[in-house]
Amino acid sequence: MGMSADEIVGLIKAALPDATVKMTDLAGDNDHWKAIVISKAFIGKSRVAQHQMVYAALKGSMDGANGQLHALALETQTPED
Repeated sequence: MGMSADEIVGLIKAALPDATVKMTDLAGDNDHWKAIVISKAFIGKSRVAQHQMVYAALKGSMDGANGQLHALALETQTPED
């Protein structure tokens, strides 16, 4: 019971419309992902705040028993990075 890359990207882009999102399936199971998210919305924000913005966009998809996404390795960047 995983999430497809398209589902994850869709949730992120709904919250951060300008985002560029690069997804890598780390285990081939739609359950362990790496996401690189690049957005102007991250400018001036700490790395922690940037990650919180992405997790908020996922709308509970990682919240334990209800989560559909088991693991997400997250990297955030501004366009200038």
